[in-house]
Amino acid sequence: MSESVLKSLSGPVVLLGCGKMGSAMLEGWLKLGLPADKAAVLDPNLTAESASALAAKGVLVNPAHAVIAAPSVLLLAVKPQVAPEALPAVAALVKPGTLVVSVMAGRTMAFMGNIFGADAAIVRSIPNTPAAIGRGVSVAVPSPGVTQAQKDITAALLGAIGIVEWVDDEALMDAATAVSGSGPAYAFLLAEVMAQAGAAAGLPADLSARIARATVAGAGALMDQSDLSAATLRQNVTSPGGTTAAALAVLMDEGRGFPPLMVEAVAAATRRGKELAG
Repeated sequence: MSESVLKSLSGPVVLLGCGKMGSAMLEGWLKLGLPADKAAVLDPNLTAESASALAAKGVLVNPAHAVIAAPSVLLLAVKPQVAPEALPAVAALVKPGTLVVSVMAGRTMAFMGNIFGADAAIVRSIPNTPAAIGRGVSVAVPSPGVTQAQKDITAALLGAIGIVEWVDDEALMDAATAVSGSGPAYAFLLAEVMAQAGAAAGLPADLSARIARATVAGAGALMDQSDLSAATLRQNVTSPGGTTAAALAVLMDEGRGFPPLMVEAVAAATRRGKELAG
């Protein structure tokens, strides 16, 4: 499905910003069958080596805007702080029928609509960092003008770096970002503090770090491959009266344990997202 969608695009996919996220997406699109000559990259900060490598594949690199055919998609992958200058510079590329897809954190539909027009077809999304290995999560919300065909195009483009989930209300994007966008940091912190706790219990620090990291990664992989809920997987590991039960009694304490802390953490991230969006 994704391959056929990308191959059938009438115009090019223009990628504004080719940093870590942008380059991961571009690599995924090419693997899925997007013709290289239908990809154009606009990024003045590309190194000469990166620009040459892309050009060798047939990708248009920093072409004059006048030579770019009417884009099927303009994908915005610049940092949000440069958006006020970077987006108006490419606004003329948005033609009738062009889909604008944003992976910028915090930049709202209203912000983009002020630049590209209130009637522009815009999808706002936020992938997370596992996109770098094709295991990302992207939560997306469409503007009213986005058609089903354009949602399919978005799903194909974002699906190149992981799974895509849709919401209908932009107000949910801050909470989604607090869970999926910030979520990898929570998992990394878990591995970090498990390692510290193991060292405090007497393990050599380097050994504790290795086994904590491998345990978190392995548990995530097991959950990904299982049809069971996270709660059921947890219960399956927990023998009544055993060591895991003793640890979980602390971690799941309703007053000071992991559940209330995570609720508080996600709420804090959600509030901060709203503040940054203005």
